[in-house]
Amino acid sequence: MTAMPELTSRRGLLFGTAAVSAGALLTACTSNEPSSKEGESAANDQPVADDKPGKEVTIGFAGPQADHGWLNAINDNAKKRAEKYEDVTLEITEGSNDTAAQIGQIETLINKKVDVLVVLPADGKALTQVGLKAMRAGIPVVNLDRIFNTPQAYRCWIGGDNYGMGLSAGHYIGEKLKDKKNARVVELAGLDNLELTKQRTQGFDDALKNYPNIRKVARQAAEFTVESGQSKMAQLLQAQSKFDALWNHDDDQGVGALRAIEQAGRDDFLMVGGAGALSAFQAIEADNSVLKATVLYPPTMAASAIDLARALGQSKGVSGLAEFEIPASLTLYSAVVDKDNVDQYMSTGFK
Repeated sequence: MTAMPELTSRRGLLFGTAAVSAGALLTACTSNEPSSKEGESAANDQPVADDKPGKEVTIGFAGPQADHGWLNAINDNAKKRAEKYEDVTLEITEGSNDTAAQIGQIETLINKKVDVLVVLPADGKALTQVGLKAMRAGIPVVNLDRIFNTPQAYRCWIGGDNYGMGLSAGHYIGEKLKDKKNARVVELAGLDNLELTKQRTQGFDDALKNYPNIRKVARQAAEFTVESGQSKMAQLLQAQSKFDALWNHDDDQGVGALRAIEQAGRDDFLMVGGAGALSAFQAIEADNSVLKATVLYPPTMAASAIDLARALGQSKGVSGLAEFEIPASLTLYSAVVDKDNVDQYMSTGFK
């Protein structure tokens, strides 16, 4: 998970920039090629990606070790999306959190001369050079989520919005508590040494500025694990005898947080999670705990990355846009899932 790249820094680049929603991308990669009509501009006649078999494309996929539910879902989404296309061959690495090992895996894919690379780097800064190496070898790179240090190391970036997660969580909680006098909220964050954690907290704090009746009274950092979620939540509960809402950054650590809450016999506040785990969706649907919503950081971005890679390999654009090329960046929206729309998202939940 990473921050949204600074779009303004790309304006002078060869590939240019474009803004597009996730919905537009999904439409782009599954729609049929439009028929040309008399009077339409040339921009409407560009080839666009569709489901019909086309040019054979070999996509190399390199991600970190799947030691977290979200990362495992990233791998699953990439594999399942590739299987959808008869014209796609997926060369997938084992994945590693060791940067040297992942660099070696990517270099192997470069030496195999894959047509396109999709890379979710364990460390974007450390893997920037191998991204540059691929691009210089004529292999376009789709940089997934954790961003390289320079846009020259990738053709397209696609990822989530950590700041947006906090913003969505803050506004959801704010609207629920806007009529409550002297409302108090607490935050169970992720690893504090990660930039993404700081961005989620900043988004949350900025959203709460719109609700002068709400005050954040405590923040505790956990480690994105069930065990840390349970122990750190227990500390929060012991320190704070009364609060109205909890923003938890991650649904995996949220499993532990819920255990601590249940053990403490607390049900006097609402909880908002983060990421979009199946367990969170099921708890929201059951509506028998304090967990009332979760904010998405969708692992479906890996499926969209495969769509983008296929389009690049076939020299096609995306429908719904006038440009001939796919955009240089795509930031996914951090939607809030609660009991009103959980059925819509259930199939996307990760274990």
